[in-house]
Amino acid sequence: MRDLSLVLIAALVVTLKAAAQMDSAPHKIQFVTVENGVQLEVLDWGGTGRPLIFLAGNGDTAHVFDSFAANFIGDNHVYGITRRGFGASSKPTPANGNYTADSLGNDVLAVMQALHIERPVLVGHSMAGEELSSIGSRFPNKVAGLIYLDAATGFAFYDPAHPLLPVEINDIKHRIDEIEAGGVDEPKKLLELETAVSKFEEVLHRSNAEIANMPPLPPRSPVAAALNFGMQKFTSIPVPALAVYACPHDWGRFPEDGAGRKATLVADDKARCTQWADSFAHGVPSAHVVRIPNADHYVYRSNEAEVIDEMRKFLSTLP
Repeated sequence: MRDLSLVLIAALVVTLKAAAQMDSAPHKIQFVTVENGVQLEVLDWGGTGRPLIFLAGNGDTAHVFDSFAANFIGDNHVYGITRRGFGASSKPTPANGNYTADSLGNDVLAVMQALHIERPVLVGHSMAGEELSSIGSRFPNKVAGLIYLDAATGFAFYDPAHPLLPVEINDIKHRIDEIEAGGVDEPKKLLELETAVSKFEEVLHRSNAEIANMPPLPPRSPVAAALNFGMQKFTSIPVPALAVYACPHDWGRFPEDGAGRKATLVADDKARCTQWADSFAHGVPSAHVVRIPNADHYVYRSNEAEVIDEMRKFLSTLP
């Protein structure tokens, strides 16, 4: 089960979805056109100082930060963006790669341009980590820093020792597209593709074996499927970063059973989150990595004071 990170995350957040969309703080709402026919809901909680943009996890909207964002308006101008496909934002058909990590990152950049937001700090929860990594890896000069809230996982930074199937699929797609487009050293690229396909076969075999031992999963919506298979490979993040992990997560709400399944889940979760944190710390040596034991996946709620303190310390170090 080690590589099925999305399944774990889904299990951790499902009990909190009912409370995730509270709208309890004063803010302005506007809609920003990011491409033809696509508008995103943007919240503005106000404040002055360096811009801070909050990005929610999969299934949530920017309103999930209504209470938390208010803690930063004294020193920052605070915004939130609801990604395409959710809430009041446009819901384009999942096709032609319009839910890939880079597409979602481009949406954030389009909002920044439209609202004249210069070099903000991006704060992402859960799956928003891929948007942070997309922007930070491609356009490091456009952001002052990145804050990952239980978000610097396998889809935010590539760990070759624990590859994710959707990331490997997209990597092969990219290699094939590059060869078909021409203008590359084709013999070299074909050899690299052969190596990538060989690795992909190993990952696919392991993933299928793991799925075979799991209970049937509920069908995903087209948008959820597009997000899952829109993951990309990020190997360099040359931007100041803070990565906060709930590690291990709080499994207290899950009852014990005679089969020892909870103990297995707890051990597997601890190994997984440790692997994520170690991989990020090794691959992004300038990052500050914080592990909060027995915290919820919504770590900014379960351990609000600690997360606020870590964020403020990180923000104070930025030029």
